Amino acid sequence: MRDLRAVAAALIGLALTATACHSTAKAPAPGPTTSTTTPASTTPASTTPPTATHTTGVKTVGPLFARGLTPHFCTASVVHSPGRDLLITAAHCVSGTGGTLTFAPDYHDGASPNGTWVVVRAYADARWRTKHDPLHDVAFLQVAKQIKGAKLVGVEDVVGANLLGTAPAKGITVTVTGYVLGSHDEAITCVPTVYYTNGWPSFDCAGFADGTSGSPWLQAGRVDALIGGLHQGGCTPDTSYSAPFGADVTALYQRASAAGTGDVLTPPPSDGC
Repeated sequence: MRDLRAVAAALIGLALTATACHSTAKAPAPGPTTSTTTPASTTPASTTPPTATHTTGVKTVGPLFARGLTPHFCTASVVHSPGRDLLITAAHCVSGTGGTLTFAPDYHDGASPNGTWVVVRAYADARWRTKHDPLHDVAFLQVAKQIKGAKLVGVEDVVGANLLGTAPAKGITVTVTGYVLGSHDEAITCVPTVYYTNGWPSFDCAGFADGTSGSPWLQAGRVDALIGGLHQGGCTPDTSYSAPFGADVTALYQRASAAGTGDVLTPPPSDGC
């Protein structure tokens, strides 16, 4: 992915990582570098991949902004939790405590019909925090609750949520919605077929450029993957990857759901493209 950290730093004067999807140089796809079990390698499902189309959006999906500023630079989505206040995104989208971020679900054309939600805590696997292991390029973000209709509500109460799933099977279709770096725009959506690249969940669909890191891969009401992982999501806008969701992501989700002390994340190194 193209590294946009300098863009964010110029915008907010803080050490905020604003990496987003994808850079233009194509690099070989190495396999997973830890002992985490992942599915075997397969080949792309089609030699003629689809192209993402513009859509007015999905209620549970929205862009991440450096608080109060444009452009948006990554994508996140609401995941069901007991506190009704959790988002999931790519860990490489987050720096520090995440407290400089806001989330705008179903954002389109410069409007945030379901409000903007302030991130208060971030959670990432220790292997991401210490080594930036791409197998663990997943983060959960807790957002502050708001008073609506004289009630204190979480973002899930307003827009709903997806369940947390596990790595998608080869050959199924997923719906991927994300936001390309910018503002006053619309989401893009594609329904590609999943395949595996040396154990990394993969799909081919043109259009997933800078800003779509963190975009959820949705299937049957679950988020089974998100753009991230290998090369921080991909080296071109036509092919996207995910870290494989398994027991480690479930454990991280459980820790985030408990709403304990959040983590401090550091900016990742180069995406290797």
